[in-house]
Amino acid sequence: MIKVAVCGSNGKMGTEVVRAVTNDEELELVAKIDIFNGEYKTIEEAAKNVKIDVLVDFTQPKSIYENALYCLNSGINIVIGTTGLSDEQIDELQKLSKKNSVSCLIAPNFSTGAVLMMMFAKQAAKYFNNAEIIELHHNQKKDAPSGTAVKTALMMSEVNDNFTTGNCPEVETIEGARGGKSYSNIRIHSVRMPGYIASQEVIFGSSGQVFKIRHDSMNRECYMPGVLMAIKHVVKQPEFIYGLENIMEG
Repeated sequence: MIKVAVCGSNGKMGTEVVRAVTNDEELELVAKIDIFNGEYKTIEEAAKNVKIDVLVDFTQPKSIYENALYCLNSGINIVIGTTGLSDEQIDELQKLSKKNSVSCLIAPNFSTGAVLMMMFAKQAAKYFNNAEIIELHHNQKKDAPSGTAVKTALMMSEVNDNFTTGNCPEVETIEGARGGKSYSNIRIHSVRMPGYIASQEVIFGSSGQVFKIRHDSMNRECYMPGVLMAIKHVVKQPEFIYGLENIMEG
């Protein structure tokens, strides 16, 4: 059985991961790690007491990078669901994963539907020269824009280098009204509102038509098939993976 530890085990996502791992016959939950009433307070404390094959991290943006460094330097495969890593940090984790032959899978979104939305957006990006992204989350989400929106923009930019073709010079009378500019000039608009869990809409436009791709998460259970898929994948061979689509395609 694959021995799994969950970091952030008492959070909303962590609680779902604990339940999903416990109910999977191929996995064994060996440690619940959380600074608030966790079985262990830190990954280091847990690793001294139990063998960990895979650590799943759903913590906070401020702690994820250090958590990942510890795992990759300690031979612990890691599945990262926490968003907020910078491009530079992701690059460093990729180098460390390769250097130490330890798996690291980072997924801005574990919902298979959301990942398909991102993949479809990349396909559509080949045929439209104008696009913007609106992402909507609950008002307890600390980072903006969401990791899903950033990853979507990155994937779209791989097939098109400018999504503002034909736009006139713009003047914001209220700062931020046009959202943040990301890869290939894709504007990302972040909404934080009670009632939402996670939603995203990618809007494409061209003369005479508008094309929208949207995904809505209704509960956190929808992420669990993707999380379990990631856990079982990272133990197969040491590699760095950014995005669940890379193992869904296989």
